[in-house]
Amino acid sequence: MKKVPILLFFCLIRVAIGSAQEIMITGKVLDDQGVVLPGTDVIIKGTTKGTTTNFDGEYTIDAPADAVLIFSSLGFATKEIPVAGKKEIDIILVPAAEQLLETIVIGSRGQPRTKLNTPVPVDVIDIKKDAINMPQQDLSQMLAASAPSFTAYTSGGGDLSSFVSPPSLRGLAPNQMLVLVNGKRRHTSAILAASQTGTPSNAVDMKFIPSIGIDHIEILRDGASAQYGSDAIAGVINVVTKKGTDEFTGTLTVGGYPNKSPDFSDSDLTEGERALNRTSGDWDGFNFQFDGNYGISFENGGFLNVSALISQSERTIRPTVLEIDRAPLYSSDYLNNQTTSVNGNPIITNPELIAAQASGDAAAISSLTTVEGLMAARGIEQVDVATYSGLPAKTLMGFGFNLENPLSETSDFYAFGDFGYQYSDAYSCFYRRAAQADRTSFDLFPNGFRPQIYTNQYNLALATGITGEFGDYEFDFSNNFGMNSAKYGMFNTWNASIGTGSPTEMDLGTHSFFQNTLNLDFTNFYEDILSGLNVAFGGELRVENYAIVAGQEESWTAGDAGVITATEDNQLLVGPDGFPLEDLSGSPIVDGSGAPVVLPYAGVSQELVKNYALNCQCFRGFAPENESNSYRSVMAAYLDMELDMTEDFLVSGALRMENYSDFGNVLTGKVAARYSIGENFAFRGSFSSGFRAPSLQELNYSHSYTFFVGLQPFDGTLYPNSSSAARALGIGQLQEERSRNYSLGFTSKIGKFDVTVDAYKIDIFDRIFETGEFDAGQAPVLAPIIGSGLASFRINGGDISTKGIEAVVNYNTNLGAGRFGAILSGTFRENKFENINLPDLNTDLTDEELADNYVNRGLIGQFETGTPSSKIIGTLNYSIGKFSAMLRGTRFGSVQTRDSIERTLLDGSVGYADQYFTPEFTTDIGITYNFTDSISFTVGGNNIFNEYPEIIRYELRTFNLYSNYQQGSSGAYYFGRLSFTL
Repeated sequence: MKKVPILLFFCLIRVAIGSAQEIMITGKVLDDQGVVLPGTDVIIKGTTKGTTTNFDGEYTIDAPADAVLIFSSLGFATKEIPVAGKKEIDIILVPAAEQLLETIVIGSRGQPRTKLNTPVPVDVIDIKKDAINMPQQDLSQMLAASAPSFTAYTSGGGDLSSFVSPPSLRGLAPNQMLVLVNGKRRHTSAILAASQTGTPSNAVDMKFIPSIGIDHIEILRDGASAQYGSDAIAGVINVVTKKGTDEFTGTLTVGGYPNKSPDFSDSDLTEGERALNRTSGDWDGFNFQFDGNYGISFENGGFLNVSALISQSERTIRPTVLEIDRAPLYSSDYLNNQTTSVNGNPIITNPELIAAQASGDAAAISSLTTVEGLMAARGIEQVDVATYSGLPAKTLMGFGFNLENPLSETSDFYAFGDFGYQYSDAYSCFYRRAAQADRTSFDLFPNGFRPQIYTNQYNLALATGITGEFGDYEFDFSNNFGMNSAKYGMFNTWNASIGTGSPTEMDLGTHSFFQNTLNLDFTNFYEDILSGLNVAFGGELRVENYAIVAGQEESWTAGDAGVITATEDNQLLVGPDGFPLEDLSGSPIVDGSGAPVVLPYAGVSQELVKNYALNCQCFRGFAPENESNSYRSVMAAYLDMELDMTEDFLVSGALRMENYSDFGNVLTGKVAARYSIGENFAFRGSFSSGFRAPSLQELNYSHSYTFFVGLQPFDGTLYPNSSSAARALGIGQLQEERSRNYSLGFTSKIGKFDVTVDAYKIDIFDRIFETGEFDAGQAPVLAPIIGSGLASFRINGGDISTKGIEAVVNYNTNLGAGRFGAILSGTFRENKFENINLPDLNTDLTDEELADNYVNRGLIGQFETGTPSSKIIGTLNYSIGKFSAMLRGTRFGSVQTRDSIERTLLDGSVGYADQYFTPEFTTDIGITYNFTDSISFTVGGNNIFNEYPEIIRYELRTFNLYSNYQQGSSGAYYFGRLSFTL
């Protein structure tokens, strides 16, 4: 460890004073057809010091006179050239089929292979090369644009869901996919948020990894629980970070959304809605991001690479503007000053009407007693009080590093990690209209209010380790720590049950998750056993902690603003006019005989007169009963073997035993094989068992919330399975999800085409869902616990399956004086809910009613058809001289949503408001011009033709105007990017 700062010190001295032994070498790199090769790596052998060729294929590097330069470019044979004192070296590289694809290590602990030679499907995304022309900046969005099987949706609303983009593979849940960084397990977010697959999940938040510090991404599209452990049911993503470069690279990106309304002519918007749902024409969602990366290579072959990002994004606003008769801002009581306080005193909510009556203006009186008239008098339009959906505002800062340094001739020390902070605030709540007397205040918010939620997130990851040799084996001993903390808050809100003394900004509580993983791995390759046998084995010890800390009391408490406490014995509940007090609906509070209610004892007897909404509006703060501080330890041991039976036949197998402190033992296994027929064709396939233990977040998260049916609010609580409510109803503890994965495919090389096609099927048993809401009428045993509230739970609700076909075709060639590449990839899948696992519960519901509420048809529909069943991506890349360009088209398959409750439909019938959304197509573009060797400028856009999804049908058009599960609902995005090298 002491060697590291010493080496850094001498390295900095060397950079400062130079070295008399080095000379400047320049040259050009071409292929065998005389076409320049931009992006070729030029490395000094034995070090990580190097450079890359510019758009003209030219390079400059300082190197010792006796050094050896290594020239490598994707698709060409690597060449080593001694400097021998020469100051100009031009190189011709020859195409080599075996070099067309980067070697990868994910999915195998054996010798590195190209993705055409692996027994399971693996995608390699060259972030380092592709990022310059991509509109996307967030890592998860980059991957979603590049790999059809990968998705990452950002919600335009929905409380905590706005703050993460949960990544997923093959249409499965985000927490059924494992993320690694440099082969080490990445921790997940503390946030348990709704996902696109129908159930809330904790997921890795990839935005904290600076994309400029990433070399490439490996996506293993195959179950790998036996190799990497829990969460790898759908597959594994491995983020490989950059090594030293001895240069500073930076980018400055500026972009925004034109916010131009789509064509509503084919929608079912009413004429009034079409007039209301218009944009201002002003751009929104402006974002600014700076990324920087610098690498230092050490004389002994080590390196330090550091990356940083600073990003700021404004909100996008895509309102759902309902007509006044459907969403009136004011009630009749409000308009006519008939609202009363808890003591029966009148509240003047329409002073404009009082003034008009005093002046005798009949026209004004008539107008001011209508919603439209009072809104006009106050200068309010319906769009001003609509519900806003859109991307949140964000400020993001991140720092990452990657360090390697030799300790001896046979061992190396390494460390990598990142630290990030993000502040976000979002329009994630329904607008609280002044007509909602139980949750608005004329004194604080005379025209209603739009609550806003925000988070302060901190994220830390640090991995350290030593690699070396132990006898015949290579070993890797590492410790990997990760932590995520999210502090929630609300502003522009209040607790109505407290009254006007309530704060309007509140701390809602803090969630945190940390994970520490200790690994010891051994591997050895036996060349003399058949055509080669690789043996790997090792162990893992993982410790996790999830904690919820309560927010401030006003955010979760029930106040007494609507309660009358007797001030004298036998006090009558009457107002100053002598009539009985009225509740929020204007009904008199009387006893069975119709007489005013009597409070018999002074200071003791109480009556709830006004049922004001409890807690912080929109999102209740986390209360002491929600607090949690739970731990788990996991021990694992694995054996992984890979045998080349012949040069053409590869078989591999893995076994993994894991012991969970809260679940016991789990054994999983995997077998895979690949058989080559000739040099250009091979079959491959695999079978594996897998599992996913419920996360600590799923086991221990609980919260009370407000949800809306139409525009009617309801308050409910999600209870943990260890709660008295769960025990009373008969809900058991969560169990692990188990899986079987099957895969069969082929790879082929036909001329300059590389083709992979893979079919798969995944069966998952006891998948975790959330129930619908139970009330005391459905389950009388809950009455003492939940009162008039609603209760829901997490359950192992049923068995599911997914099957599909994935195909990738690559083509690279010289075209004219430039280089042309094309990729066509697609996934076609079918998700199916196989059966419900319905236990005996203590309810008064029939079996059919219970099944509908236990796993409702809306959740089943979201999993089966709520996300596109197909996704096809076609990408063209071309570079010539100082220009490079990327053109990408993406086709999102159809989506069908299923309603979870029967309702009155627009035609007057009663039924489910299901909806089919047709396929969508979007186009991305990026064009780069290289002004000099060091400066380039890129312009382009995402969804450049401003394609919006279809409008949500009338009955469900409350919060969102558009479906969010195809291309999203933000419309076109355009950007400019300055890239430079120092």
